[in-house]
Amino acid sequence: MLYSIESGQYIEHLPHEDDFNRWRSRLTDDEFQAIVNELNERISGDEIHTSSWIPGNDWSGTVYDPIYQRACEQDPNVSGLCFGLFMWFVVQNHPDVWSFGRYEKEGVPINGITYFRLHNPPPR
Repeated sequence: MLYSIESGQYIEHLPHEDDFNRWRSRLTDDEFQAIVNELNERISGDEIHTSSWIPGNDWSGTVYDPIYQRACEQDPNVSGLCFGLFMWFVVQNHPDVWSFGRYEKEGVPINGITYFRLHNPPPR
């Protein structure tokens, strides 16, 4: 589940859902599920994750490669946006409650969203 500390509400919608659905339609069900499974595995057990730091720079041979190759037609910028929506989707559908924000590292804005697990979330 995804909770916005800023608004004080649980988030039920996926931003840019039309874009996500269009990109998703270019993936097979197996590719989609492999991406979701990989991201769920990545976030389980840890407390903080920054979306742009997860996939790395070269997606060749990874479950993320179909995002670049087909879903986003080899556009690196669009692929990054799509990956970010995958991350949002996975965190939003996770059984634990997560929140998020945009932060800086050493005074430089981080290019992705940082998600953090809430251990004492507000009631739904």
